[in-house]
Amino acid sequence: MTCDGCSPPEAPPRRSSNSSASAPERALAGSASRPVTAEEGCAMTHSRPRIVLLFAALSLVTLLTSLSQHLFVPALPVIAAELDGLEQMSWVIVAFILASIPTMPIFGKLSDVFGRRALIVIGIAIFTAGSLAGALAPTMEWLIFARVLQGAGSGALVILPQAAVADVVPARQRGLYAGILSTVFAAASIAGPFVGGLLAQGPGWRWGFWLNVPLGVIALLSTAFLLRLPKPERSGRVRIDYAGMALISVATTALALVTTWGGAAYEWTSPQIVGIAAVGLGAAIALPFVERRAAQPVLPLTLFRDADFVFTSVAAIGLAMAMFAFLGYLPTFAQMTLGARPADAGLVMIPMAVGTLLGSTASGQIVARTGRYKLVLIVAAVIVAAGAGLMAATVHDSAIWVIAAAGGIVGFGIGSSFGNIVLAVQNAFPHAIVGVATAATSLFRQIGGMFGTSLVGAMFVRGLSERLVERLPEGQLADIGTSPAPDVVHALPDGVQDVVIGAFTDAMLPVYLLMTIVALVAAGVLGFIRPRALAEAIE
Repeated sequence: MTCDGCSPPEAPPRRSSNSSASAPERALAGSASRPVTAEEGCAMTHSRPRIVLLFAALSLVTLLTSLSQHLFVPALPVIAAELDGLEQMSWVIVAFILASIPTMPIFGKLSDVFGRRALIVIGIAIFTAGSLAGALAPTMEWLIFARVLQGAGSGALVILPQAAVADVVPARQRGLYAGILSTVFAAASIAGPFVGGLLAQGPGWRWGFWLNVPLGVIALLSTAFLLRLPKPERSGRVRIDYAGMALISVATTALALVTTWGGAAYEWTSPQIVGIAAVGLGAAIALPFVERRAAQPVLPLTLFRDADFVFTSVAAIGLAMAMFAFLGYLPTFAQMTLGARPADAGLVMIPMAVGTLLGSTASGQIVARTGRYKLVLIVAAVIVAAGAGLMAATVHDSAIWVIAAAGGIVGFGIGSSFGNIVLAVQNAFPHAIVGVATAATSLFRQIGGMFGTSLVGAMFVRGLSERLVERLPEGQLADIGTSPAPDVVHALPDGVQDVVIGAFTDAMLPVYLLMTIVALVAAGVLGFIRPRALAEAIE
């Protein structure tokens, strides 16, 4: 097939049999480089205006899903009161996560087989349907089902825009585009709770769903008319790896439940958590055996034979832990230690969002001009460590500008790293599996975020509880509890208030130190990746 207005391109010379391609590349490609098809030639010769329009559509798709993940966190009490579902309140967030994480590798694999555009359109349609159902939800059960639909669509919208960029932009120029998409994801994740709080206090939480409906329609039409991507060449019958998909779904769902419920809804050693963890571990152990036998595995084991993929995945987990730890606790820190109002505490996150944009833009330009990404990734991880270290150094004597500066520094490092991690992974493998490789990287980033939130939460809650038990009389402790909210603390007498705030800052210090160490470990791990030349054209 050919694109409208395009003539078939000349076939490039074949790579010789003694090519320097790595073993994973040869195993996954399955044969020598093939000629560029007409559709691929058309994709590689997109005009710059069309690339910009296409990229705007992909950015809108990314914005849809990343904004919605944590949008309803501030509105949960209001939602629970209106729909009479206090006991099910946490499922508004958990349902989205449980549905999105298992579908990432599935959509990634299917896009490599059937093409990106169709899968993106399907993802947008599912997400928009979930948004409409959520806006009309009369009960909490209906709302949770709507969030499951949103999450299922989100699995496609998180990873496929990054893979689609790889279809039309050569690796050498891809850093800027991929970095901005990662920035949209990070900035929208940061802004989500703030926007949700404004909606809850203003027109109402349902507008968080209603706004997605026209945006989803625009994104769907933009994708349908602007996204002209090559369809993958298929030889023989397509064999869907249903067993692999099922095991990935079980393993990732179990992981999400353990990290969400552990230490919160249930004790870590409770039968519920231990049982779910055992089921997830069993699925994870069985997965390699199933994938080794699958004709077209949803998560090829050959990915893990490439050392660069392993190193970048470990780094993505560590940096995501730091990012989500900041997202979860920086506003609370501002409220507790400085007495900031919730709206003002949300504004503290703006420098972090701005930092992600500046970091992705600067790093993308550097990579495009130099063709080198390894040093950029190492420096980015060190910058994240510097931001976390600044918070650790000033935790007992902080100021609003210090908190904002630390968030901006961390944001700059995150913006400089996530897009280039995706670039490094995509550059390491043949174009035929770029969807699977991108999905796997995004999956590990989400896993890091879950682990970071869970680990930091458990560490902080335990540290605060122990310090309050040591420093407060039993009567006062019974009145305020071991996890008092900021507004409760600032209503206490000055002497008691100082004790509680002191316990809070002491409990936060190990958290920021841990995030500093994790980011430095990520920088060290990235030092082991091989500096590969970035492709100047799409193979």
